[in-house]
Amino acid sequence: MLPTTLNTNEVKDSANVEIEFERKVTEGSKLVFAKIAETYNQPYRLTVSHTEVGSGVNLRRRSLARFDKTVSGVSLLPRVVTGYIVLDIPVGDLNASTEAKNILANLTSCLATPGATSVIALDGTGTVAQALINGSL
Repeated sequence: MLPTTLNTNEVKDSANVEIEFERKVTEGSKLVFAKIAETYNQPYRLTVSHTEVGSGVNLRRRSLARFDKTVSGVSLLPRVVTGYIVLDIPVGDLNASTEAKNILANLTSCLATPGATSVIALDGTGTVAQALINGSL
């Protein structure tokens, strides 16, 4: 279960600075967090939601983590930058979360900058992170 406040290193920016969020909305299997002390006209949101489809061995859970941040563009108009990840797991036919954990580790490591064995940098200079940021292949 997610805590009411994300304030112990759960969310950081590219400079490794912690960003604190607090729960604002709970709707069924969806939670919306807002950055603590955000600017009114520049909301910064984290949404976590889950949906399940199928039954028995065909049961699948699709889980979403999404950030939406409103910023001022060069035109001084508000613009929204969005990033999200969807984890689609065949939970009805798996007896452990090992493969889901492996996929999350794969994503985390290829988006971060590799360092020592257990240290990664969150500066967005990883190979896949650069491909996403620059629209390159």
